[in-house]
Amino acid sequence: MTTIGGEVAPGFEPVREAFAANFAQHGDLGAAVCVYQYGQPVVDLWGGVADPETGRPWTRDTLQLVYSATKGATATAAHMLAQRGALDLDAPVAKYWPEFATNGKADILVRWLLSHQAGLVALDQPVPLKEALAWHPMAAALAAQRPLWTPGTAHGYHGRTWGWLIGEVIRRVSGHTPGRFFAAEIAAPLGLDFFIGLPAGERNRVSRMVYQRPDVDLTTVPAESLPEELRELVAAWRDPNSFSNRAYAVTDPAEIDFDSPEVQAAELPASNGIGTARALARMYAALIGEVDGMRLIAPATLASATREQAGGKDQVMLIPSRFSAGYMLPTEANPMTGPNAFGHTGRGGSLGFADPERGIAFGYVMNNIIGGPDDVRATSLVDAVRRSLGK
Repeated sequence: MTTIGGEVAPGFEPVREAFAANFAQHGDLGAAVCVYQYGQPVVDLWGGVADPETGRPWTRDTLQLVYSATKGATATAAHMLAQRGALDLDAPVAKYWPEFATNGKADILVRWLLSHQAGLVALDQPVPLKEALAWHPMAAALAAQRPLWTPGTAHGYHGRTWGWLIGEVIRRVSGHTPGRFFAAEIAAPLGLDFFIGLPAGERNRVSRMVYQRPDVDLTTVPAESLPEELRELVAAWRDPNSFSNRAYAVTDPAEIDFDSPEVQAAELPASNGIGTARALARMYAALIGEVDGMRLIAPATLASATREQAGGKDQVMLIPSRFSAGYMLPTEANPMTGPNAFGHTGRGGSLGFADPERGIAFGYVMNNIIGGPDDVRATSLVDAVRRSLGK
C-alpha cells in the first residue's frame, strides 16, 4: 500500500480516499493533490515514487512537469498585464509585435491568440528543436506563418504554438520573457514552487515521467471496426497532414523529450511548466480571492478573462471544447466542480482550476502519463471534492 503524506481538513476525507484509490486502482506511481477553499488549503497530499528507476520517494517538495496545465499560468501573466493597462486583448497582435503583420495576420487580435482562434496551429516549415528552445527563431517563424483558417472564424487547440505566440506578446509588452515575468510577478510574491524555465539548482527535485502506451493502437484498426464517434479522429491521426498531427510537429524532430535538462530549462509557456500541485492550487486560489493578503487580478478582470470566447467542435482535437481568453472552460468530459469553473488540463492527467462560485482551487500532478478516456484519476479527485462540499 502506498504511503500518503500530508493532511486534509475535516470534511475533505473523501479526497484522501480517492487519492489512495488512484494508487491502488488507477495507475498512479507518484502524485500530489492540493485543494484551497476560500484562500486556505484544505487538502495537501502526496505519495508514491518520484523516480521509479531509483525508487526515490515523492516528497512534499517534489516538482512535476505538467504539460499544458502550464497554459493556465501563462494566461494569468497575460491578464495581469491587461489589468495594468499594458496589454489590450482587443488590439491587433501587430500593435505589440509589428513583424507579425504578414501573410494575412495584421488583424489578428491578442484575444484570438489566447482562445485558439488564430489559425496558427502549425508551421509550413518546422523549426529545428535547438532553435525553438532558444525562443527567437520560433517567434520569427510564427510571425512569418500564414494562418491555416480565417482567424476568428473557428477555433482549434494550438497545443505547442500557443506558448510562443502569447509568450512573445508578453515579452514585447513587459520586456521580460514569459517565464521570468511569471517568476517575478506571480511565483515570488505568492511563494509558488512553479517554473516556466527550470533553474539548474531545482533539477534534482523533478520527478521522472513514465509513459503508458495504449493496449491497442487505434490507427491499426480497420475503420469499419471503430465506433462511429472515433472514426473521424482516428482518420486524422492516420493523416500526417491533418491539423491533429501538424499541431504537434512544429519542431524538428517533432518528438520532444520533456525529461531532458535542456527542454526543462527552456521556456515553453504552452507545455513545460514544472511545479507542485500546491503551487497550481495556490495560484488559482489567488485568481478568485485573496491568499495571504494577495490577489492576482481584480473581479472585473477575472470576469473578462473567464468569459467564453470559443466553443463547439475543435479543429485540432475534433471534439467539443470551450475556451475563454486562455483558460479551458467546463465540458462534459471535464466538468471541474461547476459551470463557472475555469482552468487547464495537461497531457497525461494533470489539472489545475478554480471555481469562484464555490471558492475552490484545485491542483493535481502526477508522473505516470496516461491520459485518454480511461484515465479517471483527476476526475475521481474532483468528484471527491464535490462530495466533500456536499456534506
